[in-house]
Amino acid sequence: MNATAQLVLGRPRSLSKTPMHYCPGCGHGIVHRLVTQAIDELGLRERSVVIAPVGCAVFIYHYMDFDGVEAAHGRAPAVATGIKRVRPELFVFTYQGDGDLGAIGTAEIVHAAARGENISVVFVNNAVYGMTGGQMAPTTLAGQRTTSSPTGRDTARAGNPLRVSEMLATLEGPAYIARTSVHNPAAIRRTAAAIRRAFACQVAGKGFAMVEVLSPCPTNWGVSPRDALRWLEERMIPYYPLGDIKVAPGVESVDQLVVSKPRDLEKGP
Repeated sequence: MNATAQLVLGRPRSLSKTPMHYCPGCGHGIVHRLVTQAIDELGLRERSVVIAPVGCAVFIYHYMDFDGVEAAHGRAPAVATGIKRVRPELFVFTYQGDGDLGAIGTAEIVHAAARGENISVVFVNNAVYGMTGGQMAPTTLAGQRTTSSPTGRDTARAGNPLRVSEMLATLEGPAYIARTSVHNPAAIRRTAAAIRRAFACQVAGKGFAMVEVLSPCPTNWGVSPRDALRWLEERMIPYYPLGDIKVAPGVESVDQLVVSKPRDLEKGP
């Protein structure tokens, strides 16, 4: 019996062929794929600019086949604001971790959101400072052990973990804020949809949009990749519930900007 092979989905053209450096089980590679897929689906590749952070994703511009700018630690929203205001025709987004966005960059993200800047933010939350050795971050869970909290996060001393998305959702400026995850295929599909919507918000001129993505960090959590997925589901999601957190009026209409099939995928694996 003859069988004909059919390519269902190829590499997004916006995703470079550079081998990724992330640890086994890390979620950054998945999120990179979803980001570039959304950019291709919206036809944004030729006018996209990613603002690289400090942290595990500091070299994101090596994996994106379009322009990138590296910002000082925590300052990505400020850099994105400047670029977007000077060149409003560009598609500008930041890609930040929880240590970068939720600690040293708290002021930048809060005020960019409050102003309703027409930029997009992809916020990867793995509950630790990943690149610098797994120290306690503002998002580290109560009782969670890290290299700087070996007996577990003591909320009496360090406070409770910061729910960044809920905090920003109290502001008038944001158009769309969602929290998703990459711990299983269904969650990955929802993350893809949320990132597309956040990017489409900018294209439609709706203003500030952010997707927080819960992501495993097996190396710094000290568990296997499989156990990291289980830990994320059992420990992180109860504290950081998934779903749309703020949807401003008219945001649902931007979904029509997302085509059903990617327009810019390579014809090959």
